[in-house]
Amino acid sequence: MIRSKLSTLLLGGGSAAVMLATALAPATASASPAPGATATAAGFWSCTVPPGYTFTSTQQTLNCGDSGFRTYYFVQPPADGLWACTLGDGFTYSSTQNTLGCSTGGGFRTKYLLRTPKTGLWACTVPSGFTYTSTQSTLDCSTSGGFRTKYLLRAF
Repeated sequence: MIRSKLSTLLLGGGSAAVMLATALAPATASASPAPGATATAAGFWSCTVPPGYTFTSTQQTLNCGDSGFRTYYFVQPPADGLWACTLGDGFTYSSTQNTLGCSTGGGFRTKYLLRTPKTGLWACTVPSGFTYTSTQSTLDCSTSGGFRTKYLLRAF
C-alpha cells in the first residue's frame, strides 16, 4: 500500500515537472500544426500568408512582432477538399462553417471547403469558364447566416 502511494506520488511529480518544463520552453516557429489544425507536408506556420497560399488555422504569438501578440497563420497551397480560411485562385467552395480557428482579431470567421471547379459539382460560386444548369437554396454556402444559392456547374 505504501509502495503504491509512493509510486503514484513519484509519477505525479514527474508529470508535473515535464509539464512545467514544456511550459517554460521558449516558443519557436514549428512545422507542426496548432491544436485542432491538420498537418500536411506542404503546410507551415508563418507570420504572413505568402502569395498563392491559403491558411487553415491561426493562433496568437509573440514571434511575429516587436511587441505584443500577432496572428500566426498555418499556411499551405490551396487544394481540392481542403477546409481553408481564404479561397485560392482557381477554386470555388461547396460548403462553409463558422469557426474561431480562422480568427485574426477575435470572433468567428468563415471557413470554406475548397473545390476544384468541374462539371457536375454543386458549388457556392460560379467560377470563370463555367455556367450552371440548376440551383438550390441552402445553408451550406452561408457566410453570414441565412440561405444562399448553390449552383450545379457546367464548363463552357
